[in-house]
Amino acid sequence: MQRIEAVIRPEKILDVKAALKNLGYGGMTVTEVSGHGNQRGVIEKWKRERYWVEFLQKIWFMIVVEDQDSEAVIDAICDAAFTGQPGDGKIFISDVRDVVRVRTRERGAAALTGGKPVKARSGVTVS
Repeated sequence: MQRIEAVIRPEKILDVKAALKNLGYGGMTVTEVSGHGNQRGVIEKWKRERYWVEFLQKIWFMIVVEDQDSEAVIDAICDAAFTGQPGDGKIFISDVRDVVRVRTRERGAAALTGGKPVKARSGVTVS
């Protein structure tokens, strides 16, 4: 499994979400963040004044996918987040050793998709 983390422009999150949904991945973790890349900020104009904005608003999201889907997911993110301008974002890919769904204790790929009821250690059936 691969963890794919991306930092993208806020206005592109709906496009990225739709692209991932088309691939069958609907779940992701999304956080609003601030930061800067190589451009180190931008100069903004407001009421005839110029202001230096060092930290730009971005969206950070994380999704875990099966190994065979990682390139398709990366391509979908790149295509959906692309504007051609500096600040389009970055994607970070890392290996995931295992995933556990807390509710059912399913592991691996089964924890990423729908699950069936299992007995918890307490003997209670969870669904």
